[in-house]
Amino acid sequence: MENQTILYMLVLSGLSDLPSLQLPLFLVFLLVYLMTLTGNLLIFLLICTDSHLQTPMYFFLGTLACLDMGYSSVTIPRMLFDFHTQKRLISIQACITQIYFIMLFVSSEIFLLAVMSYDRYVAICRPLHYTQIMHWKTCILLVLGVLSFSVGYSLVPVLLLLRLSFCRLNPLQSFFCDFPQLLLVSCSDTFINELLILILAILVGGGIFCPHILPIYNYTEHYYEDAV
Repeated sequence: MENQTILYMLVLSGLSDLPSLQLPLFLVFLLVYLMTLTGNLLIFLLICTDSHLQTPMYFFLGTLACLDMGYSSVTIPRMLFDFHTQKRLISIQACITQIYFIMLFVSSEIFLLAVMSYDRYVAICRPLHYTQIMHWKTCILLVLGVLSFSVGYSLVPVLLLLRLSFCRLNPLQSFFCDFPQLLLVSCSDTFINELLILILAILVGGGIFCPHILPIYNYTEHYYEDAV
C-alpha cells in the first residue's frame, strides 16, 4: 500500500491566474457584492417600515432577501480576499464550513420559495379565508420550520465529509468550495456521500413538487373544509 500524504490545505483555481486581472476582478465583484447587499437590505428595510407591505407575501419576501444576503456573504468575501492576496489557499475545515453554509442558505431559499408558492395558492384558491389561514403565527412557524429543516438537511452530508481524507494535490476548479469538487480531491471512498446527496435530492425535490404530503397544503385544505 502506498503512503499517502494527508492534506490540510486546499487550493482554489479561482477565475484567472493572470496578475493583471486580479484588481479589475476584485473591483467588479466588490461592486456586485455591494449592490447585492444594498438592494436586499433596502427591500428588507422597506418591508419593515411600510405598514402597507407588512403582509405574509412581503414577510416571506423580506426573509428571502435576508437569505440572499447570507448566501452572497458566504462566497464573495472569500473570493475578494483571494483576489487581494492571490494565494487562494483554504483549510479543509474552512472549506467544509463554507460548504455547510452554502447548502444551508441555498436549501433555505428553495424551501422558502416553495412556501411562498403555497402562500399564493391560498391567496388565489381560498381568497375569502386567506387572512385566517395565513396569519402571522402561521407565517413565523413556516419560516422557522424552513430554517430548522435546512439546518438538518445541510448538516447530514457535511458530517459525512468529516470522515473523508484528502491527499490529492489537484486544485478545486472553482472560486469557492463546491461539494462535487471537494469529493474529487478526496482519496477516500465517496460512494456513500454521493448516494446520500442523491437520496436527499429525490426526497426533498419530490416533497416540494408533491404538495399533498406537505403540512401547509393539508392544513389549508383542512381549514377550508372546516370553514365551509
